[in-house]
Formats: sequence, C-alpha cells, structure tokens
Amino acid sequence: MSEAKASKGAAADGANGGSTAGKPDGTPGSAAGTPDGTPGSARPRRRQARGEARIAQLLRAAASVFCTSGYTASSTNAIAREAGVSPGTLYQFFPNKEAIAVELGDQLLNRWRDTYGAAFTQSHIELPLDRMLDAILDPLIAFNCENPAFSVLMHGSEIPGRITEEHDTLHATMLTRVESVLADYLPDVPADQVHRIADMTFMLFKAGLDLIMAHEGEERAAYIQELKTIMFRYLDPLVGDDTPHRAARRAPHTP
Repeated sequence: MSEAKASKGAAADGANGGSTAGKPDGTPGSAAGTPDGTPGSARPRRRQARGEARIAQLLRAAASVFCTSGYTASSTNAIAREAGVSPGTLYQFFPNKEAIAVELGDQLLNRWRDTYGAAFTQSHIELPLDRMLDAILDPLIAFNCENPAFSVLMHGSEIPGRITEEHDTLHATMLTRVESVLADYLPDVPADQVHRIADMTFMLFKAGLDLIMAHEGEERAAYIQELKTIMFRYLDPLVGDDTPHRAARRAPHTP
C-alpha cells in the first residue's frame, strides 16, 4: 500500500472511529455515535466529509505548486502555504511530498483512463479520418490543458517510481488502442507496418502536445490545428480510396 493510500485510510479511520484523539480536520475526537440515527451517529460522517475536502484542497494546492516549481523543487511547506493550512495540518493526511504526488498521480491517471476510453469509442472509430481525428484528439488535448500537473507527474527522473510505472503501462495500453484503430482504417496493411505507423502517430501526438502545452489562447488553438493537419496529412495517403471510411467521407450528405 502506498504512503498516500495509507495516510488517506488513516484519515478516514480517524473520522469514523471512536477514539478521543484529534481528528484529521483538527476537531477533537469523541465517542462513536449510536446506530439509532441520533446526532452522535451523524457526527463522524461529517468529520469524514471534512477530511475528504481537506485532502482535495491539499491535492489542488500540490498540483499548482508542482506546475509552478516542478516536482523536485516543490516542498510540503510550499504546498501547505498554497493550500492556506499549516504544515502540521498537511502531515495529518500525508507523511511527505512523495505520498502527495502518488495520491495526485493516481487520481489523474484514473481520469486519464476515463478520458481516452471515451475518446476511443466505436462510434468515433467509424468516422471518416478527419472527423475521427477531431473526436479522438480534442478530449485528449483538453484533459492535458486542464490538468497541467499530469504532464509534470508523468515525466522526470525524481518522480516516484510507482507513478512512472503506471504511466508506462498506460502508455502501452494507449499505443495498442491507436494500433487497433489504424488497423481498422488500414485493413490491407501488414501488421508490422501498422505497428510502425501507430508508433509514429503516437509520437507525433506527444511532440505536438508539448508544443500545445507551451502556448495559450489563440496560439494554443493554432498549434492544435497544426497537429491535426500534420497527423491527417501523414495518415490520409495511407487510407486508400476504397476503404469504407474514405467512401463515407465522399458520400453526399442526406437529411
């Protein structure tokens, strides 16, 4: 069990238990409530909710500090200051910076899985190439722009090993999904060539994403369009005129 998970579990246990020790949100402990629905039984649940809210507050602060200072230069004191709490309050939930990074990384990785899972739905894969690129790339790019800490935590030599291991596994899974999509668009292309095309396509996305993340506003939008143009011009000649996807794009629209 990771330090983050252990700490979070301890916070939840403290919120639900009957100890007289202080609670993670700083309130004094009390005996557990009775199971008959009296006010005493509701009190631990309220404390647990406050504890979860405090964890969320600390993770938001950590994401901001990691983006501003980088993971290596960040400190628990800086995270506590960004969250507007004392270092002692932070340590009630997380024993160190690594535990915070692991918890934040877990949450972001789970949300990233949901994002790319929704992007690679069958309905998108059945679209013509240009519309398919829009449908798949837009949510992936939006997630990274809305969660810049994701990029910070997925790269770098000082990032906790568990995060990088899970990211590498996720990377391999995504590459497999890209290869599966391209195999559908390139049914007559040998499997080893499809693999190379998928690898190149994925690397184009990663390189383009770095440029997109480095800009804002209209410039960011322009780089997004450039990435789509590059990927379309790379893939379009490979998609033969006789494929169902190309035929669907040529077909006239009927109401």
